[in-house]
Amino acid sequence: MNRKNTFKFIDLFSGIGGFHLALHDLGGECVFASEIDIYARKTYEHNFKEISPKLFQGNCFNDDIRNISPDEIPDFDVLCAGFPCQPFSQAGYKRGFHDQHNSERGNLFFNIAEIIGVKKPKAYFLENVRGIVSHDNGNTFKTIRKILEDELGYSFYFKIIKASDYGLPQLRPRAFMVGFKDDTFNSTFKFPDPIPLKYDMSDVWGGTCSREIGFTLRVGGKGSTINDRRNWDAYLVDGVVKTLMPEQGKMLQGFPDDFKFPVSKTQAMKQLGNSVAVDAVKMVANNVIEFMHSLSNHNNNNIKKTKNKGEWTELLVFIKLILEQKLALSDAELNATENYFSINKVTTKNLNLEFFIIDKSTINVALKDSDIRKNIAISELINTEVLQELTTSISNNTGTFELKSFKVIQDPLGFNIVKGGTSSQKADIILDICNDDFKKENEGFGIKSYLGSNPTLLNASGNTNFIFEIINFDPSLMDKVNSINSRNKLKDKIIFVIESGGHFNFVGAEKESMNYNLKLVDSQMPLIVGHILIAFFKDRISS
Repeated sequence: MNRKNTFKFIDLFSGIGGFHLALHDLGGECVFASEIDIYARKTYEHNFKEISPKLFQGNCFNDDIRNISPDEIPDFDVLCAGFPCQPFSQAGYKRGFHDQHNSERGNLFFNIAEIIGVKKPKAYFLENVRGIVSHDNGNTFKTIRKILEDELGYSFYFKIIKASDYGLPQLRPRAFMVGFKDDTFNSTFKFPDPIPLKYDMSDVWGGTCSREIGFTLRVGGKGSTINDRRNWDAYLVDGVVKTLMPEQGKMLQGFPDDFKFPVSKTQAMKQLGNSVAVDAVKMVANNVIEFMHSLSNHNNNNIKKTKNKGEWTELLVFIKLILEQKLALSDAELNATENYFSINKVTTKNLNLEFFIIDKSTINVALKDSDIRKNIAISELINTEVLQELTTSISNNTGTFELKSFKVIQDPLGFNIVKGGTSSQKADIILDICNDDFKKENEGFGIKSYLGSNPTLLNASGNTNFIFEIINFDPSLMDKVNSINSRNKLKDKIIFVIESGGHFNFVGAEKESMNYNLKLVDSQMPLIVGHILIAFFKDRISS
């Protein structure tokens, strides 16, 4: 293992920090962690406050992942998450994504997906119980894979790995899932080959043990007799039955000798049972980091040539504004009016170049934070005919496609992307604008494309959720509600609740920022939207 390649990672559902130990040892910096259990948080902070002091400043050591917006999380390269496994395990209720019990544990995967979608890290590394692969006849695993691959655009690799595959004397089979952004060239991630045990159970006990490889360290079910098939914590050592304690549990999970538990032994054993096998995570993570860097090096030399309609439209708008040097204002029907803003500069937060308007035929291109500048005869690159041809090509294509005619424009201007890169960017494009009465510098604008399907104003995410309280409803029927999986399941769930005597009482938008922004339009707008949602999903009123 080497630490020459530094990177940043976040540690979700972090427990006591198995991922943190492994990735820190590989040269990573943990910039955000989230763990809701107060006792696990105590152990985590006790062991990492000295090696990762910045993590415990501000809001970087979060408790409930549902209470933070992805935009509030610092930028990072790798997302790590041993997300809650109870809904997918043999020991749990096997409720999967429909699990509404105990803080919607089954749905917490969607918080991970939302963070990946907003922050767009280079890689993710997920861990869960082996049973997640077969849960619900494989549908749960298919859903996870479909979201990561099809909706988020990441590759997906997985393998069932035992802790004993990578040196630790414990079975502990777990599903490891990893994936990468821009994993487009002809290569395949490979999980590391197994290695011999570093030590066996006799080394763990300091005496002759009847087993070379131990049972899977678990949560709950302690105290079964050694001959009970459910036993996992009793071992025969030097002819005497001994019960597993934190000292042995640390070795089974790969935690170092100096890792401390400032909690009771009962809590320590629970925390170890919920943790990851550090050595297994470290060896897989090492391959993840190396593959991630190889992708970055390759993609730096091979810029993606294909884009979808939205991405091409952003580039089209960029050069259109440079050519026309004005931002037209529209009426309520999006028809251009005679009013407009003059444009003096065009750039984006992710672009290291600024394009200053000199006159109708010339622009000045400047490298940000430097004195490097050059003039370009824009009239020789772009005209109205070129814009119309590009617009028609974008409109007529489907999926992702290549526009070779765009390269003739892009190469002299020196840019390839408008949006992407740093996830902190809120606007698609940044402009200096003015008219007779108004002047604004570095004003951000969003770009919505009508060259394909009509764009959405608000994308579905945790930031746009609305909360309703169900009153006058028998709680024992909630499992039946959550089991409804029809084609129009949301409508059918609402109707079932109402027909069973329940009533939906609007509470508000889940995020205060959403409440605030809606109230800027009208003080009653959150309530209005709430009624619209019920009308749409219950009665299918869409106009």
